[in-house]
Amino acid sequence: MEIEKYDVVRLTETFPVIKELIQLTETCWMNPNKQSFQLHKQKMPLTEQDVKDAESRLDRFAPYLQNVFPETKETKGIIESPLIAIPTMKSRLESRFSQQIEGELLLKCDHDLPISGSIKARGGIYEILKYAEDLAIKHNMLSFEDDYRKFDSEKFRLFFQQYTIAVGSTGNLGLNIGIISAKLGFQVTVHMSADAKQWKKDLLRSKGVTVIEYTDDYSKAVEEGRKQSSLDPMCYFVDDENSKHLFLGYAVSAIRLKKQLAAMKVKVDKNHPLFVYLPCGVGGGPGGVAFGLKLMYGDDVRCFFAEPTHAPCMLLGLATNLHDKISVQDIGLDNITEADGLAVGRPSGFVGQVIGPVLEGSYTISDDEMHRLLAELADSEGIELEPSALAGMMGPVMTNRQLSRQTLEHATHIVWATGGSMVPLAIKKEYYEKGKLALRSFYNAT
Repeated sequence: MEIEKYDVVRLTETFPVIKELIQLTETCWMNPNKQSFQLHKQKMPLTEQDVKDAESRLDRFAPYLQNVFPETKETKGIIESPLIAIPTMKSRLESRFSQQIEGELLLKCDHDLPISGSIKARGGIYEILKYAEDLAIKHNMLSFEDDYRKFDSEKFRLFFQQYTIAVGSTGNLGLNIGIISAKLGFQVTVHMSADAKQWKKDLLRSKGVTVIEYTDDYSKAVEEGRKQSSLDPMCYFVDDENSKHLFLGYAVSAIRLKKQLAAMKVKVDKNHPLFVYLPCGVGGGPGGVAFGLKLMYGDDVRCFFAEPTHAPCMLLGLATNLHDKISVQDIGLDNITEADGLAVGRPSGFVGQVIGPVLEGSYTISDDEMHRLLAELADSEGIELEPSALAGMMGPVMTNRQLSRQTLEHATHIVWATGGSMVPLAIKKEYYEKGKLALRSFYNAT
């Protein structure tokens, strides 16, 4: 049973952080019930072998991806992003917030992922490839030993044309599902919430994707997509709220990140903790990445989710332990934010229960601050992101306020940049100008 609005007073008394959420205060919630990963791992429905199987599947599809997406030729069909140091941005953060950030600050550049320029390329593309592989094997068109470039043929496209892929999305997941599904030959329908950006809808339609728009938020788009898809036995619904396949696609990133950190000679152990800051909407992307990282590093990695002040659904679900039984609207928030990919009112119960017990914490950030950070990153490092991708950039500042210098002294911080390279230039300029205006207001106020 969902929590009624009249229970808010009782909830606030039990969980004081809710008062800060209601007041739209930027806040950091440290998980008071955090468990050892080794202990919690035994209760998880997924394993390290599941992640390795997902990695192997992506390796099998690499020749196909290289064939049909020329932008992946340099990486031989592997969808991966760089990991880079951003020392000038670190100095800007230290200066503006009058704090010293211990350790190195790195940026995981998922905004630069090939094909669709967002973290959703990891989970969305993976799930559709798995579905395509399952269908092809079931119909005796494929064996695991085959050259997967055979998917790039009229025979396969005609076969997949019988099937429809559907998904509910605020934008980036829909882009990824639409692009890869249409390329394989599937019919595609994307159910998009009111906060989805027009340019994303236009891009999908240009790829031959059917876009159904809603005046309601993300949860309604998913609900309607799920309902309509259930009526068609030839339709496969990508369930962002509950999909283990999306989750595993995101988790593969941790295996690759570990290699990148080793190549950069970054040490990760008890005395050299790794802090990772992940923008969070419904929770699938950050949850999958955090799961993979925990498999790689156990308790030596500390993961934080970052959410808009107007849409802190995962923080609310975790803090109350109600997960998807409570929404931000239940505590009077409007779920309206410039960070469209994070505009989610109700979190994934699956993700909350799987990764919540080992999550270090979660924090909120205002739209103005995301815009300020966007402008500062563009000025300091020449990197242009969309607003939601900057949610993680406040992570080192937030943890510096919560944790001791001794804890942070030999830390490495990774901000996960979730999207931005596909944003049209005119809109990038609008974001930047909003950021510069917000910066001026910040300095005038101080």
